Amino acid sequence: MLNIRNETPADIDAITTLTEAAFLNAPHTSHTEQFIVKALRKAGALSLSLVAEQDGRLVGHVALSPVIMSDGATRWFGLGPISVAPDVQHCGIGSQLMRATLGWLRSTGAAGCALVGDPAYYQRFGFKPEPGLVYPGIPAEYFQVLAFGSSIPQGVVTFHEAFSAVAP
Repeated sequence: MLNIRNETPADIDAITTLTEAAFLNAPHTSHTEQFIVKALRKAGALSLSLVAEQDGRLVGHVALSPVIMSDGATRWFGLGPISVAPDVQHCGIGSQLMRATLGWLRSTGAAGCALVGDPAYYQRFGFKPEPGLVYPGIPAEYFQVLAFGSSIPQGVVTFHEAFSAVAP
């Protein structure tokens, strides 16, 4: 049985360990994801931080934070990092975390969500590249958005400065 819930202070060390392990052998990573989560938390920029717990063990985590749209659009969020323990990847935990996060976004009246990730994975949740919306330095097919209304911002997306975090 998988339990998805908000993080608690007691989860913080386990989230760090989980995130580091989840991205250890991942392609296209700078291995800073655990530092990004810590920096978002320290800055008070975690809009949502969900954990997936199975049999008393933390097996997944997802972070959500506000993003800035250069055209002034509001209520947009950036998803990531999302982490699943290596020994339970490909078991649907990431999908359940995604559905919970998207449900939270919709319930709060968010305008949309942006992320950087594998198109083959995220397109099944409705994410897609938008030609008029860019995240500099990332190939267009890997920067994807999901709008919850008919309006899609145009211009440049800026993720929180925590996404530049590196090892202390």
